Amino acid sequence: MRYARSRIRSASVLVGVAAAGIIAFTACERTQAATAAASATPVPTNRAAFEQDVATWRSGRVTRLRKPDGWLSLVGLHWIEPGVHHVGKTDANDIQLRTGPAKLGTLTLKEGKATLKPNPAAGVTIDGKPVVGEVALRSDATDDAKGPTIVVFNKGSANFQVIERSGKFALRVKDANAPTRTGFLGIDYFDADPSWRVNARFEPHPKGKTIQIASVINTIDPMANPGTVVFEKDGKTYRLEAVDEGDGSLFLIFADRTNGKTTYGAGRFLYADPVKNGMTVVDFNKSYNPPCVFTHYATCPLPPPENRLDLTITAGEKSYRGALRHDVPGATNGKKS
Repeated sequence: MRYARSRIRSASVLVGVAAAGIIAFTACERTQAATAAASATPVPTNRAAFEQDVATWRSGRVTRLRKPDGWLSLVGLHWIEPGVHHVGKTDANDIQLRTGPAKLGTLTLKEGKATLKPNPAAGVTIDGKPVVGEVALRSDATDDAKGPTIVVFNKGSANFQVIERSGKFALRVKDANAPTRTGFLGIDYFDADPSWRVNARFEPHPKGKTIQIASVINTIDPMANPGTVVFEKDGKTYRLEAVDEGDGSLFLIFADRTNGKTTYGAGRFLYADPVKNGMTVVDFNKSYNPPCVFTHYATCPLPPPENRLDLTITAGEKSYRGALRHDVPGATNGKKS
C-alpha cells in the first residue's frame, strides 16, 4: 500500500475510540453536479472483466500485506528522545525490542539526526551491507531516492527504520514471525458491485493548498491537497478531498455509514484513478482498511471532516475478523519499550 509514504504518526490511544465507530458524520452532499459526466451511472464495463479486475486487486492486496516486511509484520513503535540509547531485546537496554539480539547497538538522536553504532556481534546489516562503526540513519521523511535506512537483524527476519512524525522520531520495528502475520485470517469483502465504480469529476485546488489531517495519536499535520473528487450516487452529489502523498496519486481517506458496523470504525482508504480530461474513476470495491486494523504499531491518518460521508458504502473491505494484537507491554513508549 502506498499509504506507507504518508507521514502521519500513530499510537494506540485513540484506536479504540475510532474502532468503536465514534465518528461525527457531516453530509458532503451538494446540489446536483452540472456536468453529466459525473453522473450516478456506474462506469460502463464488461462484468467478467470487472470481476477479474477486482479479484486481481484483492489478491495483490493480500500478497502485499503478507510480505515478510509488510504491515502485518509490525511488532513495535518506539519513540526516541534526544540523546544516546542502548537498543536490544533485554531489559537492560534503554529501547527494548520485542525481538533481536540482546545488545543490538547504540542509537543516538541529536539535532534531528539519528545514527546507529551496531554491536559487532549482533549480526546487523544496514541497507543490505555489514557495517563497522557509526552510521547515519535516514528517516522515512528523507528526500533521498534510496528512502529510509533499513537496519536488518535476526538473520534477516527482522528490521527497523526511523520514522519522523511532526518533528518527533521513532523506531518502527518489523518481524516476519509476528503473530499478526503468522496468524493472519484473511480479508472479508462486500460482493464486488459495478455500481460502486463511478465516474467522478476532479476539481483542482490552487497549487500548494494543504488540508489538515488528524492521526490516531491526536496530531494534526498539513498534507498536500491537490483537489476535490466529486461523484454522484442515488441522485445525490458527494465530495472527497484528495491527498497527494508525493507521487501525484489521488489518495482518499474517507468515512461512511458502515463504519463501526460492517467496516472498521476509523474509516477506509482508496486511490482514485489518474485524472484524465478533468475526470477520474472512483472504485469503492477497492477501498481498504488502514494498517491500524491489524496492529497498534501502524501509523494511521483519520478522515478529515470533509470526507465523512452521509452514505452507506457497501463495497470494498469489511472489518477484520482477527484480534487486534497489543501483547507487548509498553511497546509504543520511547524508553524501556
